[in-house]
Amino acid sequence: MKVAAKELIQFFGSPIGYLFLLAFLGFTLFVFFWGEAFFARNILDVRPMFEWMPVLLIFLSSALTMRMWSEERRSGTQEFLLTLPATTSELVVGKFLACWTLLGIALLLTLPLPLTLANVDSSVMGLDWGPILAGYVAAILLGASYIAVGLFVSARSDNQIVALILASLACGSFYLIGSPFLLDLVDNNSANILRMLGSGSRFESITRGMLDFRDLYFYVSIAAGFLALNVYALDRQGWSEDAQPVRHRRSRILLGLVVANVFVANVWLHGVGNSMRWDVTRGDQYSMSDATLQYLKRLREPLLIRGYFSTKTHPLLAPLVPQMQDLLVEYGVAGGDRVRVEIVNPADNAELEDEANTKYGIRPVPFQTADRHEASLVNSYFDVLVQYGDEYEVLSFRELIDVKQRGETDLDVWLPNPEYAVTRSIKKVLYDFQGGDSVWSNIVRPIRFTGYISPDERMPEELTALGRSLKELLESTALEAGDGFSWEIVDPDANDGAVAEEIADKFGFGPMAASLFDANTFYFHLTLTDDTTVVQIPIPESLDRDGLERGLEEGLKRFASGVMKTAALYTPPPTPPQYPGGQQMPGNQFASLRDVLGSSHELQSADLTDVIPASVDVLLIVDPTGLDDRAVFAIDQYLMRGGTVVVATSAFRSTLTQSMLSAVPQTTGLEAWLQHHGISIDKSMVLDPQNAQFPAPVTRRVGGFSFQDYRMLDYPFFIDVRDEAMLVDHPITVGLPQLTMSWASPIDVDETGLAARDVQRLIWSSSQSWRDSSPDVMPKLSGDVVEPYQSDSEEGRQLLGVLVSGRFESFFDESPLLQEEAALGSEESEDARVGDGENENENDEDAGPGTVSGVIKRSPESARLLVFGSNSFVSDQIIQLVGVANGQLYTKPLELIQNVVDWAVEDEVLQTIRGRNQYASTLPPLGDLGQRVYEYGNYVLALLMVFVVFLIHRYLGAKRRDRYLAVLGETS
Repeated sequence: MKVAAKELIQFFGSPIGYLFLLAFLGFTLFVFFWGEAFFARNILDVRPMFEWMPVLLIFLSSALTMRMWSEERRSGTQEFLLTLPATTSELVVGKFLACWTLLGIALLLTLPLPLTLANVDSSVMGLDWGPILAGYVAAILLGASYIAVGLFVSARSDNQIVALILASLACGSFYLIGSPFLLDLVDNNSANILRMLGSGSRFESITRGMLDFRDLYFYVSIAAGFLALNVYALDRQGWSEDAQPVRHRRSRILLGLVVANVFVANVWLHGVGNSMRWDVTRGDQYSMSDATLQYLKRLREPLLIRGYFSTKTHPLLAPLVPQMQDLLVEYGVAGGDRVRVEIVNPADNAELEDEANTKYGIRPVPFQTADRHEASLVNSYFDVLVQYGDEYEVLSFRELIDVKQRGETDLDVWLPNPEYAVTRSIKKVLYDFQGGDSVWSNIVRPIRFTGYISPDERMPEELTALGRSLKELLESTALEAGDGFSWEIVDPDANDGAVAEEIADKFGFGPMAASLFDANTFYFHLTLTDDTTVVQIPIPESLDRDGLERGLEEGLKRFASGVMKTAALYTPPPTPPQYPGGQQMPGNQFASLRDVLGSSHELQSADLTDVIPASVDVLLIVDPTGLDDRAVFAIDQYLMRGGTVVVATSAFRSTLTQSMLSAVPQTTGLEAWLQHHGISIDKSMVLDPQNAQFPAPVTRRVGGFSFQDYRMLDYPFFIDVRDEAMLVDHPITVGLPQLTMSWASPIDVDETGLAARDVQRLIWSSSQSWRDSSPDVMPKLSGDVVEPYQSDSEEGRQLLGVLVSGRFESFFDESPLLQEEAALGSEESEDARVGDGENENENDEDAGPGTVSGVIKRSPESARLLVFGSNSFVSDQIIQLVGVANGQLYTKPLELIQNVVDWAVEDEVLQTIRGRNQYASTLPPLGDLGQRVYEYGNYVLALLMVFVVFLIHRYLGAKRRDRYLAVLGETS
């Protein structure tokens, strides 16, 4: 320790020591803010700093160690040191501890960087400290290995500059072994071996938040090995060529054994597997989740997971191959005998490659690669097959990777959430396979059918026949289900209409009629219940047994677990051109929304001209426009049957083209219906200073002329919602750190009218936001300055998403279907008067029962209405635009809708891992001034920290002098 203390005093006693620290801190901050473009990267983490640590520490360690032994040899004090009453090992360890302490101080001085960034977003979804602490632990051990190498080189040279150069080359060689530059030149198998030998490649997983003991031991082994070599090099300098050859040989053998054992232990640890890894990320992003384990436990048949990976692939995909392979192996370990994992290279097995091509549609993708000799195309596989029984899903590299653009030619390619992708596929093949079984094999609780049906004499003849078919169907169903199914038929008018009053109050069921002017009314309501949930089965339009059977099976599936649930999505039809042969009018498209919903659920296009089928578990109405009474009635009656209705709408329709950006008021057709249920969409837009960037077309005025440009602007119409503006503990918003609501209208809630229902405010804007009833969505430039939007109304939080649950009253007193039939009947009667009597008789004979319809007046308690104040936030165009600003695919709105559907169908298992992403936490809007404050503030803090170190050194030096003076005073 005395040797270490002496070296530390010498280091801080010279200005060069402080210059080293300033140079290290300055370069670290420069690389972080400029080289890695931290603010343009828009991710709240410190990963760029740690990604550069394997390189930065090479030069810092070499600079710290270059004089340790070289200066001793040059000045002739090495012999004096070796004659001190201390062993060579103690001298080596002392100098090592001195350099290691200096390196630790240098790393400690970088701590203000994550501390200041933590202040950027102090919410629970802000900076993740797990990877940061892991990065510092790994950096201190990586620095120890570099220092040991530098000390050994310094012991072999008497020139500091030569020692600096050789140490940098030696440490750099450890880094280059696993660098992308070298890995691109070899195949995957060779690359995996080189990654195990590279100091930088070993550091990559640690920067992501996976602290692996094998990586830490690798650095310790290098340090221990080179410290042993350092001791040997110093001892050898004092040996005589001819004296004690046996002792010298014994020392060499001992050195060889020590170094060999230290390094061979790495090989042994590699075979241990992943049992010595620790996931230190928030939410354990890289650990096998409980959601995955739940689905694996449901397996009844063997599950096959096969990874198709080529030996030679694109350089950006190559580092992802071992990560994906390790994950698939983890599935095999977690699933045990139920899961079989295979990792294959199709090029080595022609039979497997043919099967992949013909049976599963898996084909190689051509990638263009280049080396120093030539450019070439490589046909490569990067696919995962998930097969269960006769059902299978294929994940291509496009579904597994994500790309973040950092510059025109600089790309980050990574696996954003591979576990979610694989587990989602397992769920889909599992549910599809189980869906082929009898529905009763997936129903746990007993189901009771109750038909509220009037006597035959009160019903039309067709419904009387349908009633007989119903009883036959119920009897056969009871035989199939056994004790799991019971049924009864109840006359609502019996006992002076007591049942009719009960079902009217409980379910909103009222009498039906065959036509609007038919005085004869009757009941024909069909329900299923498990004593918790009530599902109404609509009367089939065909009025036959097949229609009844389909309706009953669809209703029973609502109670089944382990089968794919059904979501119905309504989006507006394409706007027709203004004139024949013209181009289609611009409008919102929702292909991405359909893709993500279809990947996890059975997705149907909602037909609002007819009754919503009983099989639909959740109804999504996105961007409604001009809905008529028939469509509103279909939505209303689905809600009255206890369904979940999701509406994404706005008071304005915003249109973005290459030449213009505009917003015009619109009529959705749902205004009165929503207001009836206590929800109003205000005729305004919300503007928020906390907003996302938007590549907006702007009008630039110069010299009386106007020009259209595109610029990346802070756009107040794109509201950046953070977790402090969400109901974070609700399943719909859980794990969602951020959401961009585009061109949103505020939602007003009638507190009095909704007093009897459960109202949950899910999403709102910041406290500085305001409303604009005449929004001008096109940004304007005055020269090069964007004209700011000024608040002309009261500022405050605006509600953007609300959930209402409970019992709803129908908006309709009578069915629009009967009104349409009555109007149609009047027209037909008018036509019949001008016809002959024979045709009239023929028409009477062929006439059917008409439209059998009624209005469900009241919903059960299970009904839920969810409203978002934006009709475009899940559109393809908005997802693309926000993604351009972030430099990567933007999926948060899609994740929100997936959460909504999972919550609605009570299948929330995947929600816990859907939001996992190493780039999930984005920076909140800071503005140019805020960015400069954080950047320049860190430079100032670095100077202050070095100055504090100087003051501490001066203080300790003064204490030493006082102690020495006291000792001298006592002796004199």
